[in-house]
Amino acid sequence: MRILDLEPDQNPQLAEIKIDSQSVYQGSFLQVEKDTVKLPDGKLVTREYIKHPGAVVILPLFDDGSVLMERQFRYPLNQVFIEFPAGKIDPNEDSLACAKRELREETGYTASEWQFVCTIHNAIAYADEHLDIYLARGLVAGDAKLDEEEFLETFTVPASELLEWVKAGKITDVKTVIGAFWLDKLLNQEWNL
Repeated sequence: MRILDLEPDQNPQLAEIKIDSQSVYQGSFLQVEKDTVKLPDGKLVTREYIKHPGAVVILPLFDDGSVLMERQFRYPLNQVFIEFPAGKIDPNEDSLACAKRELREETGYTASEWQFVCTIHNAIAYADEHLDIYLARGLVAGDAKLDEEEFLETFTVPASELLEWVKAGKITDVKTVIGAFWLDKLLNQEWNL
């Protein structure tokens, strides 16, 4: 079995080369690009994708093994989702600083201990979005400072129940599913940071 290198410059036979780019839509949050690219066989095709500034996900773990979660309505799917706290990285903002800010703004909590878990790419076929996941411990309650257009509820659940919620379809948000699996592996000492 051959393991492929993941670096595009080490696999030029797979690379798509940008020939031209145009901005199709510029919103206050997202931008849509339409690029003309040359495929490995020389053909020219277009690629449309969403430009996203990136985001963070926080796994807020209490000393008793429970985690802080959120319920939030998500307009594109017209339903309330159970999620880990998360938020968009502001221009020139460090991802850890963003994680600390988002946890405090959305939940009121601060954490004394932060560990980087991983980076995920949740929509690789149509967006350049990445999410940096952090584990937060040493949680201290405070007052939330939600954005003017933001409405959510926070609650706690034993971390040991999260995978059952994933299995039952109660949690379907991809960042929360991945965070639940990471948290399970970390708490069971199967993976280390």
